[in-house]
Order: sequence, then C-alpha cells, then structure tokens
Amino acid sequence: MKDIPNILSISKPEKTTLPIIFDSPHSGTHYPKDFDYICDFKILEAAEDKYVDDLFENAPDHGITFLKAHFPRSYIDVNRASDDIDIDLLAEKWSGPFEIKPSHRSHAGIGLIRRLVKPGIPVYDRKLTSNEITHRIQKYYHPYHNALETLIRNAHYNYGQVWHINCHSMPASSAYPKRGIGLIGNKPKPVDFVLGDRDGTSCDLAFTRNLKEFIKSLGYTVSINDPFKGVECIDKYSSPTTGYHSLQIEINKSLYMDEKSGKKLKNYDTLKNNLEKITTFCTNHVKNRLINLAAD
Repeated sequence: MKDIPNILSISKPEKTTLPIIFDSPHSGTHYPKDFDYICDFKILEAAEDKYVDDLFENAPDHGITFLKAHFPRSYIDVNRASDDIDIDLLAEKWSGPFEIKPSHRSHAGIGLIRRLVKPGIPVYDRKLTSNEITHRIQKYYHPYHNALETLIRNAHYNYGQVWHINCHSMPASSAYPKRGIGLIGNKPKPVDFVLGDRDGTSCDLAFTRNLKEFIKSLGYTVSINDPFKGVECIDKYSSPTTGYHSLQIEINKSLYMDEKSGKKLKNYDTLKNNLEKITTFCTNHVKNRLINLAAD
C-alpha cells in the first residue's frame, strides 16, 4: 500500500509491527484547487485538527502503523458516512450513484461536505453539483477509507485482533462534558481528553477505562463519550466481539496551541512527550493481550 500524493500517507514501523493502527483524518492542510470556498481562510483553517499528525508522529517507533489524511475535513469529511449529504447544499436533484441519507449533522451544515464553516458563516457562495460531490467522494473519501480498512483487516488477519485509535483534537469551547467534571471559579471546567467508544460498543471496555486512568495519572482530566462518542471512522470498522477494537481520542487544543493565532504553545513538547507515553501504554496493552491470546 503506497502513499497517494496530497490525499494520504502511511507511516509504517521499520522493525516490529503490532496490530495497532492510528489514523488522523482531520489534520490535512492541502487545500484542493477546486475547493472554491469564499469564507475567511483563518476560520476555515480553524476546523483542522491542527498538529495532530505531528503530535503522534512517533507512533511508528512503537510498532504502530499511522495513516494521515492530507486534505482538509472542510473539503470532505471522512469521519462522516459517504451518503450523509446536505440537501441544502445541492444545486440540483441528487444524481449520484447512490441514495443520499442526510443526518442531523448535514441538517446543521456539517455533514460529509460542509455547508457552514461555523454557525451563520457559509463555506460557499453557491451550491454544489452532484458531479462535484461525487468527485470528492471517489478521489478523496474512498481512497482514505480503503486504506484504513485494508490496514485494519490485514492486521486482524495476521494477529486475530486489531486496535484502531482514531486521533482528533477539539476546540476548548467544545470540550465541556454534559456531566460536568468540576468548576473553575463559577464556570464549568473543560476536559483535556475525551475517549469515545460509542457507549462501549466499539472497543474493549477494559482498554478504554484503563487508558482513561493512565491519562489521568499524567495529570490530565478525561471523560468517556462525553461530549464526543466517535463517528464513522470507529463505527465502521469496530466489532469488539470479533477482535476489532476502535477508539476515538480527542485532545483539547488549548493544551498545545493558541487557537487564535494557530501557533504552538511552550508546553507543546511536554504534551507530545506525554502522548508518546500514552502510545507506549497502548502498545503494552496490546502486547499483553496477544500473549494472553497465545496462551489460551
């Protein structure tokens, strides 16, 4: 499996490979020439999971395969279902090769193809044709998912188990669990990390909870499925009962970057080092699990 310029790249371990796949679907910064957006680029750029690909760049040193998207989520979001297409964005009646099924995300303007960059601010000054949307699906969406699925299926075939970590970041403004974790003064306290396993259906419960406790031991606050449970990338490939474990991890952007300027904070390297410790925890868990499976 090879890199596809401007679409995706795959970093593989040089030595021992474990059945662990990390992917970063929202950190892409290559904006296709046919994007044709009219909103302010700074606002559009803020939708990226900026630096997430760099924060986890050392994962292959630990036996992990790392898949990265190079296109932005605002162009097409691979963490949405391919048929989650916004009717209000269409210039015509949908004539693509499948039936569309818009979800509440599309109705809010943030489906497969974004209509709004943020509430009240449109991405485009026009509507898109079925051909334009189909082109993005075929050239960007399908290659990414084909690569992710192949990596996951091959790892499972070779080991009988696979662990998939879907890597994201979240704006500080959205990092507030519905079940509050405490107060700063009189205001609710934001969470540092959110682990999403779709209410315990996408990943081994023990792994999710043990990972939460480990992250907490590093001094961070952590919640599970609150406010983010995970979407398409972990739902599509998970089946814990048959050895397919998928977990989403969200990192509060305020831990490592100034969200207004986009610049890294002084403690960027501290977080990156701690993420490497988190990566090591994941590899140790998988190694122990494989040993136990072999002994059964």
